[in-house]
Amino acid sequence: MSLSTRLGSGLGSGSSSRGFGLAIVCCLILGSGSGCAGEDRLHFDRSELERDDAGLVLGEFGLLPKAIVDGDTVKVDGLDASLRLLGIDTEETFKSDKSWREFEVGWDAYLSSKESESSRPIKIPTPLGMDAKHWAEDFFDGVTSVRLERDDPREIRGRYNRFLAYIFVEIDGRWVNYNVEAVRAGMSPYFMKYGYSRRFHDDFVEAEAEAKAAGVGIWSEGAQCYQDYDLRAQWWTGRAEFAAQFEADAETDPSLIALTNWDAMDRIEAAIGEEVELLATVGDIRQGERGPRRVLLSRRMFLDFPLIFWEDEVFEDSKIERYRGEYVRVRGVVTTYTDRRSGRRQLQIEVRDPIQVRTPDYVPPGRPGEVDEDPEFERPDYGADADGDGKGDNENDEREVAVERPADLAPAPQPAPAPAPAPAPGPADLRDDAGTTSTVEPADGSEPEGGASASPTGADPSETAAADPTPRHD
Repeated sequence: MSLSTRLGSGLGSGSSSRGFGLAIVCCLILGSGSGCAGEDRLHFDRSELERDDAGLVLGEFGLLPKAIVDGDTVKVDGLDASLRLLGIDTEETFKSDKSWREFEVGWDAYLSSKESESSRPIKIPTPLGMDAKHWAEDFFDGVTSVRLERDDPREIRGRYNRFLAYIFVEIDGRWVNYNVEAVRAGMSPYFMKYGYSRRFHDDFVEAEAEAKAAGVGIWSEGAQCYQDYDLRAQWWTGRAEFAAQFEADAETDPSLIALTNWDAMDRIEAAIGEEVELLATVGDIRQGERGPRRVLLSRRMFLDFPLIFWEDEVFEDSKIERYRGEYVRVRGVVTTYTDRRSGRRQLQIEVRDPIQVRTPDYVPPGRPGEVDEDPEFERPDYGADADGDGKGDNENDEREVAVERPADLAPAPQPAPAPAPAPAPGPADLRDDAGTTSTVEPADGSEPEGGASASPTGADPSETAAADPTPRHD
């Protein structure tokens, strides 16, 4: 069956009108293969991605064998790192038999147990996560190559060096955005935790509305998936609005720098001695035995940008600790510091007044100080040299392979059925302690309704009692 037949009328007009869309799931692995379409070469020149004029199109890439890792993770050939698929975040898959065994207690007990481990929105394996993987396998069935595009030329890689991209598949001569279609199928909400989609926001909003109206995937009644998507959407929207306002302000103020932009450090270096304002998420907070407190703004692993707080009062009044993992805006003069032991020079901003730190209006979910856990960003990169032996091994890939439900998985325990309520006695069928039928004498001394007997059939009361199958409890 062709891909277009499988999708049918589910393809929205928004996806097809974009021409080149490109969105698929979370991470993409890339090895060393195909280059850009239409170019006479075998390998993709990754140095082109780092040019200051790098555009939106990465190119077309072949799918690797067993390309579908989960609903938002697809492996492609031709790049030196995996991809972080934009706009979607499918639920986790079960990665081991052990994780499935935790599910034997039943969905409600399993979910309750996992939710009790954190006050933040959780990321756990769910049956819906497995459904998303199977849906992606069907979507890419028969597909040999995909087209990758960026959301913004300034946003090239994420914190863990993954390329930020959309994935497109060609169907009947047009490019269909996988990310948008995953949302339309209810496999993921519109994921805007790290900002709105600049290019496909309307498409994502429309796709999610269609999925909700149809009651599919995570929006279906009784779905075994996260139950707090309304809370998550409220939180993600607050983050996205905060980032969008910064971008709007930056259009007219060149001193505003998003730390995730590929040229952010070059611009900060050029501004030494001048005032800038940074947008970034709050990472680690470190306090040594001596010296100032250092708050690291997340950029790239091992390349975070430090804020220096000399006074505890300024640190406390800034409220920056409450927003760990969240976006903040920090204004200050760029200075340099050279470590006396390593000799390494670093750029930094000293925070001497809490007004230099602007936090969002919303309050993050969870208890203060509890860090948000996101497995998609914390796991090692696919195909990376995880053990440091200089080889691009596949150990990380193997640890991320989804495991199907074991055949011998015990069914979830069912609650014992409640005992059937005893029939309520009627006024003409009240029984005494001896188990015989008692008649209720009318107050006026007349016969009971229906004749001299309390039996509704007029039979002898003793016969009625003998024939009555109602058990006696003497």
